[in-house]
Amino acid sequence: MKIAFIGTHGVGKTTLCYDLAASLKRRDLTVELVREVARECPLPINRDTTVKAQAWILHTQIAWELQAEAKAEVVVCDRAVLDNYCYLKRAAPGEPHVKVLEELVRAWLPTYDVLFRVPIVGDPSFDGVRDTDLAFQHEIDGLIVATLEAWGIGCVPLDPSHRDGWSAVVLDALLPVLRPQE
Repeated sequence: MKIAFIGTHGVGKTTLCYDLAASLKRRDLTVELVREVARECPLPINRDTTVKAQAWILHTQIAWELQAEAKAEVVVCDRAVLDNYCYLKRAAPGEPHVKVLEELVRAWLPTYDVLFRVPIVGDPSFDGVRDTDLAFQHEIDGLIVATLEAWGIGCVPLDPSHRDGWSAVVLDALLPVLRPQE
């Protein structure tokens, strides 16, 4: 099973990934976590990203997911290819490479068993990598929402008014399809 948390930067995806991974390990499942790839990118990211940077991120995301799937029953992804595609779409609208990478993203999306959409509930804090510009954060969030809708991609939306309960909602959504705790 492969699960991904999707959403703009600074919304709590990483925290949810670690919470979920810990909960699943306590149920004796083998779990691999695919960290946020953009943090390792040697090229510009955030508002300064380029087609090359986003191509690197997309291909690396897929490679890391394949590697994780070979090792574990459950893969938890801190982002999906969809998120990274939306950063690309913002950086280079209308460029031919965007269309090629869109085909790759559309073909890869069915490999996720569940997507959880994490909404904006506060301002992003600077962590050495994350962009803190609120307009940029909201622009990416809007692109993610619009792309989900335009492509007819289903996801489990997390309620912004119940952030403290997100981990429980995620686990409750997954437990029926996971093997029982031993």
